[in-house]
Amino acid sequence: QVQLVESGGGLVQAGGSLRLSCAASGGTVSKYPMGWFRQSPGKEREFVAAISWNGGRTYHTDSVKGRFTISRDNAKDTMYLQMNSLKPEDTAVYYCAFAARLYSDYRTRAHDYDYWGQGTLVTVSS
Repeated sequence: QVQLVESGGGLVQAGGSLRLSCAASGGTVSKYPMGWFRQSPGKEREFVAAISWNGGRTYHTDSVKGRFTISRDNAKDTMYLQMNSLKPEDTAVYYCAFAARLYSDYRTRAHDYDYWGQGTLVTVSS
């Protein structure tokens, strides 16, 4: 069974940058769409960004457009989230996920995803 492990979270000042990674093990995710979600204390999990199986199409939620960039390296079975110009409201646990179905395009809804990582905490101080 495929497992996803996020890394790269941490504490950063507002305006700073972080790069999250999501590495798959136990199988390949190269044929499947992947995505990033986040959850802040007291809030529901929300969609952040998604990428199609081959990386050809991406989508970012409005609040992160122009600041975050999703990408993937299928040769490494790894997905990334480059986060620039971070704001305190970006503070959350970030989760990666993949949909174990051969969708041709990215997916933006949590229920489309079958496997999730354990999350990595991003804290942005003001």
